[in-house]
Amino acid sequence: MPLRSSGRRLSPPSIIQEDLGDDFFDVEVNFSDDDDDEEATEEDEEGSDGESSDEEGSDGESSDEEGSDDEGAADEDNEEEQQQQQQQGQESIGEGCGPPVRARVSAAASERQACPVCMEAWTAQGAHRICCIPCGHVYGKSCLEKWLTQRGNTSATCPQCGKRFRHKDIINLYAPEVSVPNTDLEKEILYLRGKSESLEEKVMKHEKLLEDINERLLEVTNVQKRQIMSEQRLTDVDSSKRQKMVEHSVGMTYLEPWTSVTADFSSSNSSHFFLQNELPLDGARVMAIDAFNQIILASGRVSGVGQEHVLSKINMLSSHEVRKIQLPPGTKAVRDMCILPSGCAIFTSLGRKLSSFSMMTDSVILQCDLPSPGWSCSADESSHQICAGLQNGNLIIFDIRQTSRPLHSMAGLSTHPVHTLHAVIDKNSSRKFLSASSIGPCMWDADGNQGRPNLLLGTENELVCISLACTPPSSDLLVASFRPKVDSSEDATASQVYLSQTPTPSGRGKLGHHALIRRAGSSSSFTEDRTWCAHVSEVRMSKSAMIPCGNNQHLFAYGDESLRGVRTWRLPSFEMHSDLKPHQEPILDIRYAQDSAGERYLGCLSTERLQVFRIR
Repeated sequence: MPLRSSGRRLSPPSIIQEDLGDDFFDVEVNFSDDDDDEEATEEDEEGSDGESSDEEGSDGESSDEEGSDDEGAADEDNEEEQQQQQQQGQESIGEGCGPPVRARVSAAASERQACPVCMEAWTAQGAHRICCIPCGHVYGKSCLEKWLTQRGNTSATCPQCGKRFRHKDIINLYAPEVSVPNTDLEKEILYLRGKSESLEEKVMKHEKLLEDINERLLEVTNVQKRQIMSEQRLTDVDSSKRQKMVEHSVGMTYLEPWTSVTADFSSSNSSHFFLQNELPLDGARVMAIDAFNQIILASGRVSGVGQEHVLSKINMLSSHEVRKIQLPPGTKAVRDMCILPSGCAIFTSLGRKLSSFSMMTDSVILQCDLPSPGWSCSADESSHQICAGLQNGNLIIFDIRQTSRPLHSMAGLSTHPVHTLHAVIDKNSSRKFLSASSIGPCMWDADGNQGRPNLLLGTENELVCISLACTPPSSDLLVASFRPKVDSSEDATASQVYLSQTPTPSGRGKLGHHALIRRAGSSSSFTEDRTWCAHVSEVRMSKSAMIPCGNNQHLFAYGDESLRGVRTWRLPSFEMHSDLKPHQEPILDIRYAQDSAGERYLGCLSTERLQVFRIR
């Protein structure tokens, strides 16, 4: 009997793309959709061949030799056909169908131990537990079950090698814990750990270095303190001797220094001055301190032929950051200035201008015309008022919201210039302006209801008030400075010398005095507490300052003419506290300021130098 065909060629492989939720993979398979039908057809053919063999066997029973030979031949034919079918089933993949079966899965599946289908790590138990199929490839169980469901729940091919498997072939793998190592993450952890240890070593080195620096600074500070204390003791001895000689010659009351230190000034409130910054200037006259922004404004002239008037904007922390700001034409010499909490500055000048200066843009943003040259200025931001003391003794007030005309213009008690002006509050919480001219300190009503000011303390005809210090907004404690009146022959030229801003050699100055003035209870009257002798300028009207020290204690600072520097006294006893570093020229302006952190500063200005002291 002739052999039947060894089998028909299978159809070329097709690309099947299975969608498993959001993940998918491509599998290249060389089985056609009718593989199962072909297998069934081959089985039917084998069955029919067996039946015909049986028939042939039954027909040959009459001859035993022929029947046995035919039966042996049929068995051999069946074995050959089965071997050929198996060989065709194994090699049909490569018959005219291109490359062998292979799976196209993401390369990340081979780089990490995770399910190649969904690329998620398998688990030790649950729906996505780790399992394998007979070919040995490992998957998540839920992915294999979904793959079988989409293939008809009968059989499917392995997505990686193409071998067939059924649901019963899925084998669960049991493991106490399934870990997915990540060598990149471990390397990064080791790198960060080493970097952290390196940073810790650097921090320890920096801390040690900082401790060494602090120890050295402490040693230097202690040495400086000992030197300052030694210099102060020598200066106090010399000052005490000079003061006793002056008191015997003049006949005024002498207060022995250091006799009531514990009674009037607590040691816990003692203040020390440390020079923070010092820089040279040219032709300086007045200044103002912005402690919040660490800025100082100083007025002066530019050296040269024109000698234009300028403002110097100075960084308190650096002597190299100085900016010259040219003033508008016609401003002339600046007589007084102050910086407001809002960050603006105001100043008056001999050019009959009251100006507002922006610290942000470094420019004059507002100018008010004055009927007379301005000598002093102050401001009350709560009421939007700025005020100027004039050379003719009057006071003029503007509202910064409407500067076309003054809000109030008040006449003074004399025609002498108002050289000092402060905005204060009295015991009744009423806003006032405290001023000083040659006749003495005066109190003005800021609302303009009072026609003329009140003279707080009358002076004798032989004395001239040249300075007034207080701690705004309080007006309970004042210190006024006086000098003897000049001769009639000098009277006509005294103001001209002052106006020209030309320093006049005065040697050790004249012997004047400082008077402590207190408010009498809750009334509006004031009384003179005590006085103290000092060397003051013969022609200049230098500024002075009061320094709060806590617990209602104060220091008084004034430019002593004999020292060419600033001397401080404790109040109310007028016991000498310290002498600061002297200048080559007499002190013209002294300003106290305090920032929001409680740091206190004292600025000292002469025509040739600016000093900034930190108070501790």
